[in-house]
Amino acid sequence: MGRWIKGKTKTIMLPRTASVTFTFGDIVMLTSGLLATATAQSTRHVGVILTDVTSGDSNFATTAVRVPVEVPLEASAELEMTVTGTLLTTDVGAAFDLSTAGLVNQDGTTYKVLTCKGFIATNKGRFQFNSNADYADATWE
Repeated sequence: MGRWIKGKTKTIMLPRTASVTFTFGDIVMLTSGLLATATAQSTRHVGVILTDVTSGDSNFATTAVRVPVEVPLEASAELEMTVTGTLLTTDVGAAFDLSTAGLVNQDGTTYKVLTCKGFIATNKGRFQFNSNADYADATWE
């Protein structure tokens, strides 16, 4: 799970893909103009979703329902993320992949979508997107 802890961000409403579950705090991406959860292989991310979406929701199968997403407005914005593997103090400055939409893969360095900016604990760190779809688009509506 991620949460922005440094830098300017903005909450925007974006349409989500129908019949897809989302977990509050997960990193999301756009696919064909609709939100989808980030994957271990995704390389372009929008921000962090601020709501859960479950199959029990009355509009779960409805197309293009808008949901809140917190997006960074500057390249230096940092988010706190949970890490799989063991994060080390020497990992500061290194770039990593995602394991899932809510976990950084300390052992993954293929896509390098997040750079470690600070060590919090062996399972948590501060990260900056290398993969943001658009850092400075303050006109998101």
